[in-house]
Amino acid sequence: MNKITLPLNTQISIIPRQLHFKQPAGTSRGIYYTRNIWYIIIKSLEDKTRTGVGECASLPDLSCDALPDYEYILGNLCRELEKKGHLNIETLQPYPSILFGLETAIRNYESGSMMWNTAFTRGETGIPINGLIWMGDYDTMLSRIEEKMAAGFRCIKLKIGAINFEEELSLLKHIRKHFSASEIEIRVDANGAFSTSDALDKLHKLAELQLHSIEQPIRAGQWKDMQHLVMETPLPIALDEELIGINTLNQKQELLDTIHPQYIILKPSLHGGIHGCTEWIKEAEKRNIGWWVTSALESNIGLNAIAQWCSTFNNPLPQGLGTGQLFTDNVSMPLSIYKDCLWYHRDLADFLVQWNDKSPVVTVKTSGSTGTPKEMVVSKIKMEHSARITCNYLGLKQGDKALLCMPVTYIAGKMMIVRALIAGLELEIRKPDGHPFSDISAPMDFAALTPMQVYNSLQIPVEAERLKQTRILIIGGGAIDQRMEQELADFPNEVYSTYGMTETLSHIALRRLNGKDASQYYIPFPSARLSLSKEGTLIIDAPLVSDELLYTNDIVELLPDGRFKVLGRKDNVINSGGIKMQIEMLEDKIRPLLITGFAITTIPDAKFGEVIVLLTETIFEEEKLALYLSGYELPKHVLCVDKIPLTQTNKIDRASCKELAMHSIS
Repeated sequence: MNKITLPLNTQISIIPRQLHFKQPAGTSRGIYYTRNIWYIIIKSLEDKTRTGVGECASLPDLSCDALPDYEYILGNLCRELEKKGHLNIETLQPYPSILFGLETAIRNYESGSMMWNTAFTRGETGIPINGLIWMGDYDTMLSRIEEKMAAGFRCIKLKIGAINFEEELSLLKHIRKHFSASEIEIRVDANGAFSTSDALDKLHKLAELQLHSIEQPIRAGQWKDMQHLVMETPLPIALDEELIGINTLNQKQELLDTIHPQYIILKPSLHGGIHGCTEWIKEAEKRNIGWWVTSALESNIGLNAIAQWCSTFNNPLPQGLGTGQLFTDNVSMPLSIYKDCLWYHRDLADFLVQWNDKSPVVTVKTSGSTGTPKEMVVSKIKMEHSARITCNYLGLKQGDKALLCMPVTYIAGKMMIVRALIAGLELEIRKPDGHPFSDISAPMDFAALTPMQVYNSLQIPVEAERLKQTRILIIGGGAIDQRMEQELADFPNEVYSTYGMTETLSHIALRRLNGKDASQYYIPFPSARLSLSKEGTLIIDAPLVSDELLYTNDIVELLPDGRFKVLGRKDNVINSGGIKMQIEMLEDKIRPLLITGFAITTIPDAKFGEVIVLLTETIFEEEKLALYLSGYELPKHVLCVDKIPLTQTNKIDRASCKELAMHSIS
């Protein structure tokens, strides 16, 4: 492909933005505090909801297109592309960051959020990445190294050349003292800091520490000196800045044939966009030269495009794609770092597309705990109202770290994303599982968990400690048993039980579980008004989140001031021989005996109408049930099962439990 082609019936707009680094970013070109970028937006003239986004940004004093009139050049090229419908690659070669922005915006427009269909973009596997250690003083760099190692990185990259070389050697020796080369791979980036006279001596000293490689040991442009260094080096050399401005195929071939480095490092916005970097890879592989891809301080828009493209190659080396969380005002993207891999979250990507389109509604699934899951269409405006109510009530603010570990298919996961978008929270994303704190290294400000996730975390001391360090914890999606509540009562943070459902767009009431405000009663948000039906079930009037009155199946005790206590569900009332009992209350009574992995259900009975059945995953002495239950509460049948049926949101699947009991006892 020698040209890029604009899709038919589209137009291009340019949006400039200035991003702010969370902390000063020390580089070989100085310290960055802000980053100027331009977003390229391609829009359909026929379907206003269809767009493609790309990122254009050059690095001052480094990029070959870091020009004073960059924005003017960008505007002219975009107008020319609109007028002609295409641009030759040769026209764009002097401006690699503009080429990168345009080609990825077009790709995004044509292919959607999954720009390339790979195991990575399907969410099946992550891309191994290195942990980047920024330049700084000795103590700062040492602290950052220890953080990366504690987070599970097996490859770290240190920028060197900013402080005394002997101090940098000391840092590297500190790592090797605790981690062998088989445990931690170390790359260093000199950014051309060594002189031609002392470079080889320094490379010999570094090689003693069993490093993987060194990037750009001497200043770019000294081909003969670099050629000599590559031939003599005891440490593999990777070229980085050397590739900048080498735009034509002939130039690339000449450089690789002259220097023949062990590795090259590719940054699409510096080295010719996706087209140019693909060309570099082909030429490098012809010469058995290794390569990996890194970002160049892009926002998440650019990083997402680079990561998706990178995932099309079968390259086992750790890539340099861990820079997406650098900015306080980044754009939300379905990317997260889990241990030493970058992950793409397909469900989150789909939701962000749905959230940002022109439709006023989104589709969510109900949990299906009392029947078949169903889909609901809900208002985006009302989701925003719900998010603001929660964030304001809990005092959540921009920059707070929030943990997303719920399925995005359901309202709990979607509302965590909306809260992050509305309040500017930083989402730490984890695949939904029973141990969300297994690899969390930094304390969270906010997390929403199910009782099962809390129970699992409490069983493992390190996870329990991380749970305690979460400033605000809300627990929903199921009942909290007395034993768990007692354990949480001594936590030093804020812990709440939530009351809500899909129809209320998450919760409309909170109950404090610890501290001086701990209570058995839920306090509704001021915008929700509550009443009781004739059957004692709760009626919710919450106009900010629902246009209609909501008639629940929850039997509650409602106090005059609006506080309420949940006693159970109407559809979980057992009527056996005229005696009525609540399933939840019976389960609470026997929880000290069985703790977990059990459920109570019923089956029809000719004499009593229905009788109680206990399903359990645990073998126990059935005689002990009499210590916890009265005679009429005792189950008629006890069934030991492999697994208690659960919904996808980890609630007891009551309908499946009843079906299992009826099938087993028929």
